[in-house]
Amino acid sequence: MKRAIAVLIIVGWVLSVFAAEPRYIGAAKCAKMCHKGEKKGSQYEIWRKSKHAGAFTTLGTDSSKAVAKTVNVTGDPQKAPECLRCHVTAFGVKKELIDSTCTYSDGVGCEACHGPGSEYRKLNVMKKHDMAVSAGLWEQKEAVCTRCHNKESPTYKPFDYSEAVKKDAHPVPAKTANK
Repeated sequence: MKRAIAVLIIVGWVLSVFAAEPRYIGAAKCAKMCHKGEKKGSQYEIWRKSKHAGAFTTLGTDSSKAVAKTVNVTGDPQKAPECLRCHVTAFGVKKELIDSTCTYSDGVGCEACHGPGSEYRKLNVMKKHDMAVSAGLWEQKEAVCTRCHNKESPTYKPFDYSEAVKKDAHPVPAKTANK
């Protein structure tokens, strides 16, 4: 009996180490867990006020509907794959990799830039950058942004990565204090 329990524990540990792909958990979970409030640099609050947070909502405006028509998108831009691929987090991802807490209404949420958070969200993982990256945290690079901020966009404006990073900055207080 003890041996069977030990085997089950080992199997459980192995399965957790070699778990399936990370899942998208949604901005609300990121906020609830660690990224909300003044002590955390008001990261969630800064994002909530950003154009990224309103990216899905903006697709419902008359202006977006007019833009959609100019590029032959028929119907509702809030349902058009051509629009959703850049206006929401996790569009086109396998459904089993998206928790119910990750919704289109989040617009372009945390995980659109930082990667699916189910595996790196734990505090002990987030405290160690290399461990977080190994668990799915995306390094911030221009290529992440230019998946959407490029000339394929019907509303394209020249994109300056270094300026965009400054504009969308949501610093971690502990890191900024050590600089």
